[in-house]
Amino acid sequence: MIKPLEITSLSKTFTTPEGSFTAVKDFSLTIETGEFICLLGHSGCGKSTVLSILAGLQQATEGGYCIDGKEENEPGTNRGVVFQSPSLLPWLTAAENVGLALSQVKRSPKLARRYLDLVGVEEAHNQLPGELSLGTQQRISIARALSLQPRFLLLDEPFGALDSLTRFELQDTLLHAWEHDRKTVVMVTHDIDEALYLADRIVLMTDGPAARVGEIVDVRFARPRDRSVVLKHANYFAMRARIIHFLENHADQSAMRVAS
Repeated sequence: MIKPLEITSLSKTFTTPEGSFTAVKDFSLTIETGEFICLLGHSGCGKSTVLSILAGLQQATEGGYCIDGKEENEPGTNRGVVFQSPSLLPWLTAAENVGLALSQVKRSPKLARRYLDLVGVEEAHNQLPGELSLGTQQRISIARALSLQPRFLLLDEPFGALDSLTRFELQDTLLHAWEHDRKTVVMVTHDIDEALYLADRIVLMTDGPAARVGEIVDVRFARPRDRSVVLKHANYFAMRARIIHFLENHADQSAMRVAS
């Protein structure tokens, strides 16, 4: 059966002044329609490299990925991307930033305020990014990505630069928007609690160089999710401890490789 997103033996090697460096090696993963996947691992383990390749912003050195059985390697409007930095055009209002994305897929820019409302910032439609908080700007970035009506939503640590309270609020905003039409999501994070709250599966990556899929954790908390219910779930802290053990174990192995 053809899968919506299938990553096969994906590898990426960079050329540096010190020689070649393989960031990711033989990364394979199959993702189902409507799944919320989190890629989690230590900084520098290749999470963002994988996401960048899926977005078509980098090319794999070996292997690759298929969408609905068709090999892809270029950017496309079937993938909406949100980065850690909002990356809004500073001379355009919130509505105009979203409207620009709408025009790319030949949809009316007048729909912009609908997507801003979906993420809770419709009242900011006529304001410039510089007049808004970082959290509001990131909500606009999410609205812009959703306005493409993409098949997949690719998120690269979208809340990493925010304070804890704002991060919690935007996690809830993202879940609300995701529940609206259940896009397939691949999200990079280094936050264990964030991954447990959001994901259906957490893909744990080994440390680099040559990072790969080390373990996959199924997250079976009921949806729609409530943060207090998730935190009180009987399996929450056991799953958290399992992830911490994996990360600590692979950090030790990485340190041994460096020392040798």
